[in-house]
Amino acid sequence: MIVSWNARDFLRDCLKSLSEGVSEYPIEILVVDNASSDGSADCVEREFPHVRLIRSASNLGFSRANNLAVRQSTGDYVCLINSDVKVHRECITRLVDYCEAHPEVGLAGPFIFGPDGKLQRSCWGFPSVWNMFCRALALDKCFPRLQAFGGYELGYWSQDTTRPVDILGGCFWVARREALNRVGLLDESFFMYGEDMDWCRRFWAGGWQVMFVAEAQATHYGGASSANAPVRFYIERQRADLQYWTKHHSRAGVAAYGVVSALHNAVRVAGYGLASWVTRNPEHRHKWQRSLACLQFLLSCRWQRPSPPDRPSAAAEPAPPPRPLSGGQAESAPLPGGEACRYGWGARVSNGEGNTQS
Repeated sequence: MIVSWNARDFLRDCLKSLSEGVSEYPIEILVVDNASSDGSADCVEREFPHVRLIRSASNLGFSRANNLAVRQSTGDYVCLINSDVKVHRECITRLVDYCEAHPEVGLAGPFIFGPDGKLQRSCWGFPSVWNMFCRALALDKCFPRLQAFGGYELGYWSQDTTRPVDILGGCFWVARREALNRVGLLDESFFMYGEDMDWCRRFWAGGWQVMFVAEAQATHYGGASSANAPVRFYIERQRADLQYWTKHHSRAGVAAYGVVSALHNAVRVAGYGLASWVTRNPEHRHKWQRSLACLQFLLSCRWQRPSPPDRPSAAAEPAPPPRPLSGGQAESAPLPGGEACRYGWGARVSNGEGNTQS
């Protein structure tokens, strides 16, 4: 399953890589185009006729679009891949083989290279108030080998060995169909970020292991969609983190996380602001802008438990049994504008690019 939004060139490379010996097993490829305006869907239709293309009339977001594809898939394993990922040879074979040899594994992911050919970290610990505090003050960066400070980013681990992990980043997942049927689909209330933390937590809660498989490899170019509006997407990530904490933690835990997150952004506003003033470096200014936007968002929030959703969440919905594919036009759905207000985090802040986010 590949969900794409205005990432045509990355999507083309991703689909090409899937035809280069990545799997010894038969695979079906489904692409959901989230109403791209860059010709992504036409490119798939023209250059990859074997791919099942689902054109959405609106941007369904990451979770809902993937769920749409999962419902139409037929395999014993479901592979969710970002459009800006290049899959290396035998990657899917090795992931499936590992899952077949370890029936306790419900979700697996490969070793991820960045575009520079170096390790791109794709595993994290579950966030806690303590490890978020350590991250806010950069204690995990100052003392990377100390597990006491590095419980979230796992800097003390080189990520070159196969082992269970709390969270696998959502750029590349292989999910066992049996486990997915029990755990349920991605929670569609997470529009673009946060679904990785939520889904991994639910796999563990359901008695399934989440496994990082170092022998399988892929390259993630990162930000193929987010690069179109970096400040806005940074706010969306902050919003999703709040949503995750509200779903899985008490009111006190959410409030504590909010304070720590505000501290995190305040420290960076001060640091990047000073660096930008001294060096006149545009990158420092951009980081100052996005940290300031997130801080404004946090300080404008109304901290409260979410009201019941206006539609059932797919988190509680088991994946349906495999059924024949049916492609074509996907059902149109509105963007979750105002999602922040729905979850009690109403805010209207500048995104640093002359626009506002509601």
